[in-house]
Amino acid sequence: MREPFLDKLGKRVVVCDGAMGTMLFAKGIELSRCFDELNLSAPQAVKEIHLAYVKAGAEMLETNTFGATRPRLEKFGLSARVRDFNLAGVRLAREVAGEDLYVAGSVGPLGLRLEPLGATSREEAREFFREQIAALVEGGVDLIVIETMSDLGEAQQALLAAREACSLPVVVQMTIQDDGSTPTGTLPEDFARQLDDWGADVIGINCSVGPAAVLGALERMATVTHRKLSAQPNAGLPRTIDGRNIYLSSPEYMASYTRRFIDAGVRLIGGCCGTTPEHIRAMKVAVRSLSPQLARGGVAIAAREVRALEPIAAAKRSRLAEKLEKKQFPVLVEIVPPKGSDPTREVEGAQYLHAEGIDAVNIPDGTGTTARMSSLTLAAILQQQVGIEVLLHYSSRDRNVLTMQSDFLGAYALGLRNLLALTRDSAQYSTIFESGVFEVDAIGLVNILNNLNRGLDVGANPLGTQTGFLVGVSLNPCAVEPEKELHRYQLKLEAGADFAVTQPVFDIEQLAAFLDRVKQAGAGHIPVIASVWPLTSYRNAEFMNNEVPGVTVPPAIMERMRKADTGDLARAEGLKIAQEILLTLRTLVQGVQIAAPFGRYAMAAEAAAVLKEKG
Repeated sequence: MREPFLDKLGKRVVVCDGAMGTMLFAKGIELSRCFDELNLSAPQAVKEIHLAYVKAGAEMLETNTFGATRPRLEKFGLSARVRDFNLAGVRLAREVAGEDLYVAGSVGPLGLRLEPLGATSREEAREFFREQIAALVEGGVDLIVIETMSDLGEAQQALLAAREACSLPVVVQMTIQDDGSTPTGTLPEDFARQLDDWGADVIGINCSVGPAAVLGALERMATVTHRKLSAQPNAGLPRTIDGRNIYLSSPEYMASYTRRFIDAGVRLIGGCCGTTPEHIRAMKVAVRSLSPQLARGGVAIAAREVRALEPIAAAKRSRLAEKLEKKQFPVLVEIVPPKGSDPTREVEGAQYLHAEGIDAVNIPDGTGTTARMSSLTLAAILQQQVGIEVLLHYSSRDRNVLTMQSDFLGAYALGLRNLLALTRDSAQYSTIFESGVFEVDAIGLVNILNNLNRGLDVGANPLGTQTGFLVGVSLNPCAVEPEKELHRYQLKLEAGADFAVTQPVFDIEQLAAFLDRVKQAGAGHIPVIASVWPLTSYRNAEFMNNEVPGVTVPPAIMERMRKADTGDLARAEGLKIAQEILLTLRTLVQGVQIAAPFGRYAMAAEAAAVLKEKG
C-alpha cells in the first residue's frame, strides 16, 4: 500500500521518471503528432516507456498528458477529447505503477498568453486547467504536477484549479533561463516565495536548461522557502546534429548533480527533455548512496519590494503628445521603409514633408516579406537626420518578449518616443509564403510598454531607469466583428494606451457610428487619429475595398474612381476625395495620418494642405 506522497517525501528523496517526448520520438513518432492522443491510438508504446522507467528505478510516473488541455488539443482538432486522453493517460501509468508506485498527473502550460500580455483571462485559463485536472483526478492519480511554467500568473491559475478540483498534493515547477530567471524575467527567489505563499506543496524547476543552471536557481530558492523542492532538468542544452536536437549530458554527469541537488534540499528528482531510463538509473544509484539531511539551513532573503516609478505625464512625452493634448490636430504622413539599405529617398521625402509643415511621419512595420530596412532603423535615421518626429509602428509578429523589450529600450535610447503597438495578424503584400509566430498580441505589447514606462521589465524587475513612450493602438471602425473589436479596444485602454489610429477611412458615416459606440461603452477618453489614403486609380480603389482587411470603400466613391479610371485624372479625383474626407474628419477625430501611395509624398502634402486653407 502506498504511503501518502508528502509523508514519503518528508522521509527521503523520491526519484521520478524522465522524458516522455524524447522516448516517443526515439520510437519513430513524429514531433508533429499529438502525443496525448497516443494514449488511445498507441497505448503499448506509452506503456513500454513507463515500464522502462520503472525498471530504471523510478518511484513516480508522470502521465502522458502534458498537452492534454483544451487549447493545446484544439490545434489538432481534438479539443472535445480532453477527458478521454487524460483518463487513458492515467490508466496506462497505473497499469505499470501498480499499487506500490506513485502516478502523477502531468499538467503543462496552455500555449496561450494570459492577461495582461494576452487576450485569455485568468478565469478562462483556470477553467481550462480545471477541466484537465478533474479528469486526472477521476482517473486516480496520487498527485498533480504542474510543470514547465514560464508565466508565474499562469502557474497560479493552474494551482488554483488544482485546489478547486481536488485535495491531492500539488507540485509546481517553473522553467528557467541560464541566469535562473523565468522567460518572463521572474527571479527564482521571487517565484519560490510567491508559490510558497499560494500554497504549492512542492516547488521546483524543470525543462529548458541543464542541471548546472537548475542547481544555481534551486540554491537561491532554498533560502526563501521551507517547502519541499523538486528538480527535473534537461540532459543539458540541446545541440543540433544532422537536423535533430541531441542532448549531450551523460547519465554520469546527471548523477553527479543529483548529489548536489540533494545537498541543496531537493526531495523529488527526475529528468525532462533528453533524459532516458539510463539517466534515471544513474540518478537512482546516486540517491541510494546518500543519506541527506532533511533540514535545510541558509539565510532567508528579504522579500523584494517592487517599486514602480511614476510614469512621465503623457503630454510631456513627445511633441506629438503635446499637440494631441492641446487639440492642435496633428497631421502625419506615412513613409515606408526602403528595399535594401539606402534610405536616401526616404530622407529626402521626410525633409520635403518637414518643410511642408507636416507634424510627424509614421513608419509601418513588416510591409511584405521582401528585404526592407527595419522600421526602427529608418525611424531613428529620419528623426536624427531630418529632425521630424516619428511614430514607429511595431508589430508583435515573429518577436519574443525579450526581443521586444530590447527593441523598445534601444528605440528610446535613439530618441524615439511614439510607438503604435500592433499584432499584424497577416502578411500583406507578401511575395513568399509566410506564417506568423506570436508570443503576445497588441494588448500584451501595450502592457510591456506600460511596464517600461514605470521602470520595470515584464517580470516586474526594476530597470533603474524608465522610458517615456506615447503608446498608440489600432482601431478598426469597419471590423467584421464590431463587438469583438470594441472589447479588444477596451482591453488596450486598460493596458495603458494613450491614443488610437484607425484603418484607412473612406466611409465617414461608418466611422462616426463606431466612434459613438466607443463613447457609449466608456472607451472614448483617448485621442483618435484617423488614417486617410488618397486613391490613385480605380484599380487601387478596388484593391483597397476588396483585399485590405478592415477597409470599406463606399459605392459612391467607387463610382467616382471608376469614372476617373486611371492616370492624372484618377489621381486628381483620389486627391479630391481625400481632401473631402480630411475636412469632415476635423469634427470627428483629433488628428490624421495620410498615406503617400507608392511614395507620392507631394500627393500626401497636397491633401494635407486643404486643412490649412480651410483654417
